[in-house]
Amino acid sequence: MSKIQNYVKFMEPKGTAVTIDLISEYINKHQELAKSRYEILKNAYLNDYKIYNMKKKEPWKPDNRISVNFAKYITDTMNGFFMGIPVKTISSDEKVNEYIKTLESYNNQEDQNSELSKICDIYGHGYEIYYIDDFGKMAISFFSPLEGFMIYDDDINSSAICFVRYYKDSDENIVGDVYTNDHKISFTSEGGYRFLDEGSIHGFSTIPVNEFLENEERQGIFENVLPMIDAYNKALSEKANDVDYFADAYIKVLGAELDEKGIKHIRSNRVINFEGDSSDLTVEFMQKPSGDTTQENLINRLERLIYQISMVANISDENFGTSSGIALKYKLLAMSNLAKTKERKFIAGMNRRYNIIFSNVSVTGLPKDAELTLSYEFHFNYPANLESEATIAGQLSGITSKETQLKVLSIVDNVDDEIKKMEEENDSISYNTDYPTNRTLEETDELLAE
Repeated sequence: MSKIQNYVKFMEPKGTAVTIDLISEYINKHQELAKSRYEILKNAYLNDYKIYNMKKKEPWKPDNRISVNFAKYITDTMNGFFMGIPVKTISSDEKVNEYIKTLESYNNQEDQNSELSKICDIYGHGYEIYYIDDFGKMAISFFSPLEGFMIYDDDINSSAICFVRYYKDSDENIVGDVYTNDHKISFTSEGGYRFLDEGSIHGFSTIPVNEFLENEERQGIFENVLPMIDAYNKALSEKANDVDYFADAYIKVLGAELDEKGIKHIRSNRVINFEGDSSDLTVEFMQKPSGDTTQENLINRLERLIYQISMVANISDENFGTSSGIALKYKLLAMSNLAKTKERKFIAGMNRRYNIIFSNVSVTGLPKDAELTLSYEFHFNYPANLESEATIAGQLSGITSKETQLKVLSIVDNVDDEIKKMEEENDSISYNTDYPTNRTLEETDELLAE
C-alpha cells in the first residue's frame, strides 16, 4: 500500500526576513517532500509503480510484474475534458484584448495552459514564472513543484514572502534563484550556502511567480486511488503468476517407475504408455487450488472503485459509447463537478497571472488594473451531438438573444465573431440603403413625397 506524505504549505511569521539560512532550511524540507510525495506521483504517471520495486521471488517461482497505468489515464482524460477546448481570455477593452492575443500567441499559451493543468492534476499544484526575455518581450514558463517552492506568511491573506527555484549543477552543488517582491537573488551551496550577489530588480510589483492549484488541499487527481492502483497491479501480477503455475504444472506418476529416458520421452512427445495392469497406476497433473473467481472479483471491484473514487469517467467502457443526451451528462456529472472546482481555482490563478504581468507597466504599456477588464470562458470537452444542439438552438429562436442561441452550438468557437459573420452575410444580400426594409407602402409614399 502506498503512503504519501501530505502536502504542508510552507509558512513563516509575517515580516520574516529572507536570509540564506531560511532558504537552506526550506530547501532541505522541500527535498524531503519531493522524495516522499512528488517523486511517487511522478513515477506513477510514468508507469513506475510499487510492483516493480517489490522483493524478487525465488528463481523457480513465476514472478510477473504487470502494471496498468491508471494514473496516466485518469490524468490525461481529466486534462482533455478540462482543457481540451482552450480557455478564452476576453477583455472589455480592445487595447487589452489585442495585447493578450499577442502575448498568448508569443508564448504559445494554449499549450502552456494545457501542460500547467496536467501538472496540477499530477501534483495538486504547479507554478508559472514571468520574466522579460532577451528580446524585451514578456515571457511565460511553467514548471512542476519538483523544481521549486513558495514560502507564505501566516497572515489571514497568506501573502507570499518569496519563491525559491533551484537545481543541482554538474558538481552536485545546489544553485538557484530567490524571488522577492522586487528582487531576484542568485545563490549556491558550494562551500556552504551563500548569496552570489545583492540581486537585480525584476521589474514587477510582486513576486513574478504564480501558484496554480488543483484544489485547496493541493492533492493530485489520482492521489486518493494510488493504493488501489497498487493493489490492482499486485492482483493482476499474481493472476499472471497463476497462469504460469498451471502452464508449468508437475505431472504425477504413481504405481510405475520411470527412468531418465522415459521422463525425457514424455516431456518431448507428450505421450504416456505403460504396459500391464493399470488399476494401481495414477498419472495426473499436480495443481494448486484455483482462485480465479476470487481474483476476477477483486480485479473488477478495484477497477470500478478506482474510477468511482477518482471521479473520472472510464470513457473506454463499452457501455459509455452507447449513452447519449441526458444519460451521457449523468455519466460525466462527477467529472464535471470536479472540473468546476478546478475551473474556479484556475480562474484565480489566471487573475494573479495578469495582475503580475500588468504590474510591469514599462513592458506592457497598459494600466496596472487592466486585469479588472478580463473574463474567461471555459468549455468542457463533452462529446458533441450536433443534431440535438441544432434542434435546441432552433427552438430558442425568438425566445433568447442571438448570442445565447449560438452558445448552444459546440461548433461555434467564438459567438461574437459568428454574429459578425452572420451580419456581413445579411448585408451582402440586402438593399444597400439606410432606409428600413420593413416599412409599409404608406410609409414609402410619405418618404417619396419628401
